[in-house]
Parts: sequence; C-alpha cells; structure tokens
Amino acid sequence: MLMKTATHSLTEQLAGRFAERIRSRLLAPGTRLPSVRQCAQQQGVSPSTVVAAYDQLLAQGLVQARRNRGFFVREMALAPELTAQPTPVPSHASGSRRAAVGFQAQHVPVNATALIRGMFHGSNDKPQPGMGAFPPDWLETTFMAAAVRRVTSTRQLQAFSLQYGEPAGDAGLRQSLAQKLGGLNVPATAQQIITTVGATHALDIVSRTLLRAGDYVMVEEPGWAIEFARLDALGMRILPVPRRAEGPDLEVMARYCELHSPKLFVSVSVFHNPTGYCLTPGSAHRVLQLANAHNFHIVEDDTYSHIAPEHATRLCALDGLQRTIYVGGFAKILAPGWRIGFMAAPPALFERLLDTKLLATLTTPALLEKALAWCIDQGQLRRHAERIRTQLDLARARSVKLALTHDCSFAAPPAGLFGWVETGVDTDTLAQRMLDVGYLLAPGALFHASRQPSTLMRINFATTQEAQFWRVFSKIRAEL
Repeated sequence: MLMKTATHSLTEQLAGRFAERIRSRLLAPGTRLPSVRQCAQQQGVSPSTVVAAYDQLLAQGLVQARRNRGFFVREMALAPELTAQPTPVPSHASGSRRAAVGFQAQHVPVNATALIRGMFHGSNDKPQPGMGAFPPDWLETTFMAAAVRRVTSTRQLQAFSLQYGEPAGDAGLRQSLAQKLGGLNVPATAQQIITTVGATHALDIVSRTLLRAGDYVMVEEPGWAIEFARLDALGMRILPVPRRAEGPDLEVMARYCELHSPKLFVSVSVFHNPTGYCLTPGSAHRVLQLANAHNFHIVEDDTYSHIAPEHATRLCALDGLQRTIYVGGFAKILAPGWRIGFMAAPPALFERLLDTKLLATLTTPALLEKALAWCIDQGQLRRHAERIRTQLDLARARSVKLALTHDCSFAAPPAGLFGWVETGVDTDTLAQRMLDVGYLLAPGALFHASRQPSTLMRINFATTQEAQFWRVFSKIRAEL
C-alpha cells in the first residue's frame, strides 16, 4: 500500500513498485500498464501522481508510450531474421486450417520467464495460485534425509565424489528408472536412459540434438510458456497445435506436416499443462501415424506421471520408443531443489543425446542420484506419491467448489494439479492487480505462443483451496 513518508513521495513509491516488477519480469515485456485513471483509482492517488510516476519509468527506459494506446513495458529488440512473417489467410478458411496455414513460424515475445521469476520472488507466506509446484509442506518427508545420509558415509562419499560420475548417470538409478517405466508399459532398458538436471534440461538436450536453427517444431497450445520461449531462443520456428480434450488437433498437425515438414512434436500427453487433459488411445495412434508418414520425432513430457494413473495413454508406450523420447523428472513430486530428471530414448539416438549432455554439464550429481535410487527401490517414493494424490484429490474438490461459488467456470474438466479457469475479465490486468495484494497469478496469455489477451488463468489446486484468496479475487475482478 502506498503511504506518504518523509523519505519517498507517492510518485517515487509508485514508480519504484512498477520498476521492481519490470526488472524482475513479474511484468513481462509488452504488458500494458493500467491507464492513468485506472491506476489512480486502484492505488488511491491522484492522476497527476500516476503521470509523474509513468514519466519516471519512461526516463528509466522501462516503458514506452504508444499514442492513444497507453504505456507498455518495453520490448527487447528482436533480431529481424527471427521475426516471422505470417502468410495471409483467406477469411473463409476454417479455424483449424487458418491455424495451420497462417503460421509460417511463431515468434515468442520475451515474457515467458515472468511466472518462473515469480516462483522465486516469494514476498509473503500466502498460498500462490499461479505456482507450478506443490506447497513445500506437502513435500516434507523424513525418508529424503535418510536417503542422503545413507549415501554420504565417508567411504561412499570418497568413492563417487572425488571423480566424475558416469556419463549417462548413476547406473543404479537408471536401472530403477527402467523398472519404473516398465510399470507404465514404456519398454526402456537402463542402457536407453540418460539422467539430466531436471526435466527441462532433458527437453533442452533433445532440442539441441535433433534440431537446428530454422527448423519447424510443433508444440501444443495452450502449453508451458517456457517451452515456447526455450525453442524460440534456439532459433526454432514454432507451430502451435491446439490441444483438445482427446489430444492435439490432428487436422492442424496434418496441414503443418504438408506445408512445413516439422522435425519434432512436443507433447504433454497426461495431465496436460494447463488444461489437465489426457490423451485418448485413438488420438495417440493417429499422432504416431503422422510421425511415421512425415518422419518427425515426438518428445513426450510426462512430468505429472507421479500423480497420474499408470494406465493413462502414453505415446512412448504405444510406439515402443522408436520415434518417441520419454522425458520425466522428480521436481514436482519430491524435491524441486534436487533437480533430477531423465530421458529414455531410442537406441539409435542414445549416443547423440549423451554427447549433447556431456558438452553441457559433463556429468550430473551422483550423490543425489544415488539417494533418489534408494527412495525408489525402498518404495518410499511410491508411498509418498500415493499420499500426495489423496491430498490433491481433496484439495481439488475444495478449490473447484470455491471457484464455482465465485462465478468462475472451467474451460476443461478439473483434473491433475492445475485448473484452466474462465474468469470473464482480462487476466493480464487481473494479475497486475492481484500482485498489489500479494498474489501471483498465471494469466492465460502466458500459455500461448504469442502473447494475446485472455480471460483464462491457470490455478494450482493445492494453493487455491482457501476462501480468502477467492474473496480477494472476486473483489478485484469486480473492480475491473
């Protein structure tokens, strides 16, 4: 709340608040600031105070004024060769065909790290609805500390800490992961598994191995903003594929294949982020048929496998790891700070993927990998995941009830960790206002290849089961 003080004027406080959020990327490039009148009403100050604050932001080069449109967070300069020029689309074309024909390639604005930066920007102890992980108290265990103690005896510590670890990762962990994948009907041997520094690192290794700048990549939309931005930073041409309840829009995929010969398709088959959709067998078979016919690989990000049913349809299980690459991790279910991920790949790609890992990291932390293997082998991780699933089911029921009570609806049936919620207002603007009262939202624009206004937001069911958040949310939404 802004207050008059002897040391900082209201203008300085307001300008400082916006500046801090811009520099920390909580306000992403291209975001429109509230109008002078709106900001004055929201902050309880005079319009002249807002004008003076915006002038300070202009002088600092943090925002730009656009005639008759307002003030916007300044965009970073875009390299001309990476800026795609869409092909004109006939107005009579269908929605799916327009999506396939209209995108020669999609350039992603530099805004996708806003939510991630917010995850490290904890300024209070309120449950944060936009967070992408379980609350820390959900993840507290005793077995993790016990596992680390077991592998840090003097003898063992010297054995594997005073030299580089195995290039592909700890052999014991890779064997445990192979058995775990077998339970999901994914036929991987330990010799097909490579450990990584989290699942995002695994996705990056796949991209750097299989793609070159200028290649076309199909990615589900809505989807995880970091994947869009990461591929864009590597110079890839992104082809957004609408995600439906049964799976990706196959008509759009087929058109992309005919027009652009994409090299890769990135998919979250189970508990898709942010919709919660799960792939159906029929859709999975058709995706694999397209991959075989048009010679592209599929990377399947199974980040939410620990809270999903084992019988859920997975592309890697149906394909047998021929054109597919399986990516998984443990940050969501066990310990975000441990940063252990992995991939299971076709034998023909294994050495190429391993070379890319070695060029980037040389090795991965053997100590934590050995500790994780113990957690898996002793059944500790399985029992922990079962407890989390039960807790999540209860939280989801409470969160859904509160959302519906406060006049929201769900754009997809609630499932998994996230809900895809229709709010009825622009969620970029809503997110700015909610930041003022200490809540970090995940506005719908973050989940699209190109930032565009959206009335949707992603909520974390584990952090939105308290009535206080929804009361504040309803009050601020009404003010908009």
